[in-house]
Amino acid sequence: MKQLTLLFLLISTFAFSQMPNISSVWMNNSQPYVGTISAEKMPMKLRILTSEQDKKNDQEYFVSGFSLVEKTNTKFEGKLKITKYKPGKKRNTVFGEYELAEEGTGKHSGILKGKFIYTFLWNKKTDKIDRQFIEFIGTWKNYDGTLNYPTNWKN
Repeated sequence: MKQLTLLFLLISTFAFSQMPNISSVWMNNSQPYVGTISAEKMPMKLRILTSEQDKKNDQEYFVSGFSLVEKTNTKFEGKLKITKYKPGKKRNTVFGEYELAEEGTGKHSGILKGKFIYTFLWNKKTDKIDRQFIEFIGTWKNYDGTLNYPTNWKN
């Protein structure tokens, strides 16, 4: 009976454990993500300035920052949602979705939406991340629906 109780306690601990707060990961060490937008692959930079884990749903993060395409600098806010975690002995992968709404109502303001992959190498000796790679793949669509471009940006 004691073994069964211990097993149940162990399983429930894993089932109801909280996701660690990795909000600082999304800010990319204060460096911009670099990528492209549109079929012509116009350069795009995106910087996340704030990131906060949702207190009610620890799989979601509220983020804000700005995007830069050519000379258009636009503030945004939105969320990142973790949908799957694939652990490994050294290499770990986190999959998720994002939706970022830009400020403004003009032709060049809209929604960035898509999926992300966060891969990191864990060093068991130091208990720290050795290297990390984050890639966002999706689309940007302006608010009036007249423009719709593929996007890809990474750290």
